[in-house]
Amino acid sequence: MTLTIRQFACLSDNYGFVIRDEASGLTACIDTPDADAVMAELAAAGWGLDFIFNTHWHPDHAGGNAQIKAATGATIVGPAEVTRIAPLDRTVAGGDVVELGQTRFDVLDTGGHTLGHIAYVDRVGGAAFVGDTLFALGCGRLFEGTPLQMWTSLQRLAALPDDTRVYCAHEYTAANARFALSVDADPAVAARAQAVFAARARGKATVPTTIGQEKATNPFLRAPRIGASPGRTDDQAFAAIRAAKDVFAG
Repeated sequence: MTLTIRQFACLSDNYGFVIRDEASGLTACIDTPDADAVMAELAAAGWGLDFIFNTHWHPDHAGGNAQIKAATGATIVGPAEVTRIAPLDRTVAGGDVVELGQTRFDVLDTGGHTLGHIAYVDRVGGAAFVGDTLFALGCGRLFEGTPLQMWTSLQRLAALPDDTRVYCAHEYTAANARFALSVDADPAVAARAQAVFAARARGKATVPTTIGQEKATNPFLRAPRIGASPGRTDDQAFAAIRAAKDVFAG
């Protein structure tokens, strides 16, 4: 079973993804940040579209649903919160399974950025589409959830195999790296930050990343080490790091 993934930049800093199960020829897009960009990528690939898999309700993730469905007839799958801005054909939540031909995606509850945020994980192929929960060297802001909810979600992702490729939805990595350097003196963080700055200077994407790389260098996954203090729980350490990032101006 082979999943082909096409990644493309859109809007100011989003990434879109269109995917194809090669065994069946069925296709999907992960979120709909920019309907025109999604349709252009499909045309470039010579693909139709069978499914839209939404991770959460924000307009830069589900705002193109109606236009793309009208153009393709694709079945829209996502968490119930997506109905805040667009209809769904199938509602899913953590613990469900979504199939794209012979590719099976486990749906993980990754709430925190929004309450109903989910991720789609192809365990066999080693790929995770995580929306705005986990970023390269970062994590999503807590617009709706609590630090405990987000920390729990991040731990679900961290439990995936280290070689799992993580397809996050924004190119925030250089800014995340500057923050990481301000809170974590580990040499591995410094080395990664320099690699990120060099890649971005060349116009190169920093997505996908891997679970192993994030566990080693992401300050939000490393929060219990770098934000520890007497009596502070792991989620409280995470909350302190997240609060620092929210006001970081570097």
